Parts: sequence; C-alpha cells; structure tokens
Amino acid sequence: MTSSEELAARIAAMDFSLLRKKLLADAPGFKVHPTRSDYDFNPEFRRPPGEIKLTPAAVLMPILAKPEPTVLLTQRTETLSRHAGQVSFPGGRVDAADESPLAAALRETQEETGIAPDFVRVAGYMEGYETGTGFAILPVVGVVQEGFTLMPNPAEVHDIFEVPLAFLLDPKNRERQSREWQGQRREFYAFNYGSHYIWGATAAILVNFAERFSGA
Repeated sequence: MTSSEELAARIAAMDFSLLRKKLLADAPGFKVHPTRSDYDFNPEFRRPPGEIKLTPAAVLMPILAKPEPTVLLTQRTETLSRHAGQVSFPGGRVDAADESPLAAALRETQEETGIAPDFVRVAGYMEGYETGTGFAILPVVGVVQEGFTLMPNPAEVHDIFEVPLAFLLDPKNRERQSREWQGQRREFYAFNYGSHYIWGATAAILVNFAERFSGA
C-alpha cells in the first residue's frame, strides 16, 4: 500500500485526529491577505496587497466517507459568466446574510449539489487562496457521510463526479502546465482523471491539501 493509499485509508476510518492535526482549527479572517495564490508560480504578476479589493468566497472540499474515500467535485455550466465549464469545489462568494464563511460554503454546497449541512462533518480549514480573477477563497475541509441524494442545480452545475482521494494525494498524478491568459503565459497545477480536467485554483488547493499530509 502506498503512502497516499495509507492516508486515504486512515481518513476512511474517520481518523479525525489526523485531519485536525494537519488542518487549521480556525478559519483565517479575510482581513489577512491569502498566503497562497494563482501567483505562486507566477510571482512577476503578483499584485501588491490592497491594490484591489478581493471578493470573499468559501468552498467545501467534500471528502466522501467510503471504504476508499473520494473527493466530490463539480463541473460548472458553460453559461456562467465566470469560470464557465471548469471543474471546481462546491462553493461561492460570501453573502451579507451568511453568518460566516463556513456558513457560505455549506449553503453553496447545498444549493449546488443538494448535500445538506447535516451530512457534513467539518474537519478544519486551509490557508486562504487568491485567484487571478479577484477572489479570496477560504477552503473548508469536510467529511461527508453517505445517505445524501445529489440534486445538482442545472443553472450552475453541469456535472458532479468523484475522484479517489488517493489519486489526488499521489504527486505522480499532478502536472505543472502553462497557458496564455490575457496575453501572458502563466503556470498552474493540473490533474487529468478520466475525461475530467482539474486545473487552476481547484488543483492548487488539492495540492496544498496533499502537501499538508506529506509524511503523515
């Protein structure tokens, strides 16, 4: 069994002590500038903190509690104004009515996938992530119990699929790629899983999660 498979097995056994040991117990506030970003590979394009006002957002990294745990991801519809067709975690911007970023992540997850908050056991948080499109994203890690019924919102979600956690933890399955965006070549992480292409902020957050558990 590889180290990635061993870690996945421990998470499948609901070893929350391991998750909580490696994750942040408290959510970093949005007043703190995100420490990870789309500019990690492209520091020459990094904007000084405070140059623009970032939009607060929160996503849920849903780990499905199975004998071989998986991560649930969504593919956005092609009609959205931002990140159309891309693979992402369920989540979105923090609304004024949300009590907290966690509440926003859980609300968006239910709206997009049909998974109610009662099925989610929050394990912890990761550091904030800044996107080149102006969002400050708080990643929330949660273990999702089986028994829910998926009800994708067709206005936002084209597809919902799962990727084995062990696959995402294995460094051999991540790639460093580049493409031109707004006239500049930028580098980013990517995963290819079957017909699904996971890249950009979603891939980077998955790599950040894996790095926290390296040598666990």
